[in-house]
Amino acid sequence: MIVRLSGYYKSMPSLDWSQCPAVESVPGKLSGAWVFKGTRMPVSAIFENIAAGANIDDIMDWFDGLDREQVKAVIEFAARSLETVEYAG
Repeated sequence: MIVRLSGYYKSMPSLDWSQCPAVESVPGKLSGAWVFKGTRMPVSAIFENIAAGANIDDIMDWFDGLDREQVKAVIEFAARSLETVEYAG
């Protein structure tokens, strides 16, 4: 995963999505990509839209079938997971 920090891009370790109860990876469903449970919506789409300036309300308007609590849980999981990553700088 690549994260934009203060105008430059920095690599960071992948998150262990298996620890997030709001998502699933099913072989044969989007090639096993991590998606919101019960949907075909990739988790990565949320972060791509947020990076482009969207907020949760925008995402809920644009993507039918998503549950607001699932979206919040994924964002909170990522934030908690990233708190433990230290960047040399």
